[in-house]
Amino acid sequence: MKILLDESIPHDLRHSFADHTAVTVTYMGWAGKENGDLLDHAEASFDVLLTVDRGLPFPQNIANRKIAVIVLIVRDNQLETLERLLPEVEAALTAIKPGEVLHVGG
Repeated sequence: MKILLDESIPHDLRHSFADHTAVTVTYMGWAGKENGDLLDHAEASFDVLLTVDRGLPFPQNIANRKIAVIVLIVRDNQLETLERLLPEVEAALTAIKPGEVLHVGG
């Protein structure tokens, strides 16, 4: 599965997905894009967008997209905090389908 890590996710988290390919928004040259524009670009090449932006899915009508979104519900976006959620993220990755939004953590 190809995962796109949103700008709010530390770059080093990309190394935590042994069975998947994870790339950052910055690496793709998409830093600063508005959410809708980012999703337009991402759905052509990625299966899942991983973000901590709880507001991202709501105005975007994800159900009509070819990409899925996993929103991490955390108190901060520090690498150590996000790494604690990796087992839940892995489970979400096996279950999620295009057009779905799953919330992990909280």
